[in-house]
Amino acid sequence: MAPPIAYSLIATDLDGTLLRGDDTLSDRSRAALAMAVGAGARHLVVTGRPAPRVRPLLDELGSQGLAVCGQGAQLYDAGAHRMVWSVTLERELAEVALGKIEAEVGEVYAAVDQDGVDGLTLIEPGYEMPHPTLPAVRVLRRDDLWTAPISKVLLRHPLLSDDELASAARGAVGSLATVTMSGPGTVELQPCGITKATGLALAAGQLGLTSAETVAFGDMPNDIPMFDWAARGVAMANAHPELKAVADEITLSNEDDGIAVVLERMFSDDRAASPRLGR
Repeated sequence: MAPPIAYSLIATDLDGTLLRGDDTLSDRSRAALAMAVGAGARHLVVTGRPAPRVRPLLDELGSQGLAVCGQGAQLYDAGAHRMVWSVTLERELAEVALGKIEAEVGEVYAAVDQDGVDGLTLIEPGYEMPHPTLPAVRVLRRDDLWTAPISKVLLRHPLLSDDELASAARGAVGSLATVTMSGPGTVELQPCGITKATGLALAAGQLGLTSAETVAFGDMPNDIPMFDWAARGVAMANAHPELKAVADEITLSNEDDGIAVVLERMFSDDRAASPRLGR
């Protein structure tokens, strides 16, 4: 009888985690994921990127399954090219939240990810994309950001650090929206109560899997809810200190194939073991 696999669900963030700094996936990481899938595990991308910005990578991976996108606000079916589930941030709430933040910290620059499988990323004057390889459309004024339903708002401040902006935003918006920090230059507002854990739990349920069967990989504070939900959370060496503080394990950086190192250990034929429940 074949030994039981280490975990049945592998949830990976993209930027700073699975992907290298140049937005590519290494051959070693690709092979490690293939080995885990060959052993019977499922790989699930769980990312802050909206579905349209994830689709090319899913195509490269040959993925025809589910992906959690937009910080948990979207559950996307790559094979059917359709949204299984999504939730939007109401325009009025977004505008009020932005007003409260600017009352605290002064002018911020904003962008939005539109909802839907073909939604655009719109950026207002002054906003600079933290990932220049990702496509965006510049609009003339802030009102133009709200021309279609959105899944989240992205914020940048000319002087404050990401940590400072995220902290101020949380204090200002209260229950109007969920505030996350998902990467350098990426503080975001999304629908209240929506996190990566929301989308991961929904996707796992669709796959007939549970948190006890899940190992999650990440690098930023927006991955904390995912780590709280999964049986095991693995932070990258390059991870934010807040995530490292709650991780069960710290692996090598995304540039050094940190995910592959862990998966090779978990899924090699002579080391596979049942999930370790709890922390």
